[in-house]
Amino acid sequence: MQEFDLLVVGGGPGGYVAAIRAAQRGLSVGLVEKERTGGVCLNWGCIPTKAMLRSAEVYETVLHAADFGVGVGDVSLDYGAVLKRKDGIVQELTGGVAQLLKANGVTLIDGHARFTGPTTVDVYEVGDGELGPDGPKYAANPVGATPVSSARGRDVLVATGSVPVQLPLPGADLPGVVTSDGAFGLTEVPNRIVVVGGSAVGAEWASLFQALGSEVTLVEMMPSLVPAEDAEIGKALGRSFSKRGIRVLTGATVSKIDQSSDGLTVSVDGAKVSEVDADVVLVGVGRKPNTDSLDLANTGVATDKRGFVEVDDHLRTNIEHVYAIGDVTGKVLLAHVASHQGITAVEHIVGSEHARMDYTAVPAATFTHPEIASVGLTEQQATEAGHEVTVGKFPFAALGRSKTYGDTEGFVKVVAGAKYGEVLGVHIIGPSASDLITEGTLAIELEATLDELADTIHAHPTLGEIGMESAMMAMGLPVHTAPPRTR
Repeated sequence: MQEFDLLVVGGGPGGYVAAIRAAQRGLSVGLVEKERTGGVCLNWGCIPTKAMLRSAEVYETVLHAADFGVGVGDVSLDYGAVLKRKDGIVQELTGGVAQLLKANGVTLIDGHARFTGPTTVDVYEVGDGELGPDGPKYAANPVGATPVSSARGRDVLVATGSVPVQLPLPGADLPGVVTSDGAFGLTEVPNRIVVVGGSAVGAEWASLFQALGSEVTLVEMMPSLVPAEDAEIGKALGRSFSKRGIRVLTGATVSKIDQSSDGLTVSVDGAKVSEVDADVVLVGVGRKPNTDSLDLANTGVATDKRGFVEVDDHLRTNIEHVYAIGDVTGKVLLAHVASHQGITAVEHIVGSEHARMDYTAVPAATFTHPEIASVGLTEQQATEAGHEVTVGKFPFAALGRSKTYGDTEGFVKVVAGAKYGEVLGVHIIGPSASDLITEGTLAIELEATLDELADTIHAHPTLGEIGMESAMMAMGLPVHTAPPRTR
């Protein structure tokens, strides 16, 4: 049995970051991973979807090159080349992570881990994963299999992530029905696609396939898209999608999927249309903890009713020496949160009692077109929390850089305390939202006020000026747009 100071189970953005930091802190570290390092983020989520979305963005830009005074010949899409580029980026990054682990002295254990006790695992050989409609499938401890190795850690870190939720829909197992992970197995752009779920995952896939030429229908059960975002953001995205040709059905649910003579028929309840024809149905309604075939019960750790591992602010479970991070905890299912949790857990393991998670300033980004990003409280959340709020909203259409860039859709909305002007939340829909949200995150982290944002000199002409302009708007002192109407 291999012995380590820290045994990490799962090599995603939480697990591999934790392993590297632990090695830097002088611990002997073993990391068990059944797939390529990088987890869902690098292999099936953040990176591959953004690579494909970038291809879609370039394709759309070239189609509209004449708007910028640039003449081009016939423009065509090579979806196979899009996938090849995506695969190359994924392989480069996952290979880079493997090299980082090696350079830091982390022992990488290839295989599927099953817990035999709180701090011990057996490891089984799994081979190559087969990509199906639900994503990659790996044989985990088939009947009669013998573990190829075993490992023990003085401390153990569970970082096995999450997998797509399977809706109990009649017809969900039909050919052509895929999850967000399984969508990577599509070898061509579908002519007609129905995306079930209008949160970040579903909205990104809808945006991608519309840009590549699909006829897209997006079904969301809540009143607006991206329901975790500020209500104004979700409504603005719905309007934008509709203008781009996406059929948006909010306040609606899918009741069943049937095989038809030329594809699939999706039955919808609560919308103006009752049936939608499709070649592909993509189900992107959420994720669940990836603990199947892990024998997690042998650790004795407590889970909530959804199966997520319960942890405190130090990422400790109820079992001594067992920690958990990332999606498997159900706290905030974002790669950058998993990484931060990994560092926090390791710092606590090596003796820092001050290392604890604070989820106050956690940015989120959705890479639709237009992009969405947010941090902190929505206007409704701030009001419900008892804050008397003031709001500043500045449109990209009034920003010089947006005009020159050729993308003026969207706005920035700042939510602040009315009395002291403390920044409570920042919500963006528009160009480069995912990059612009960093200023809002730092503002909340440093407890900045509106006047501090407004008094900070921003470079001109830039998209970043919009943070300053929205703060001025909230203060009732706008320079480059009309004063806000009384709310």
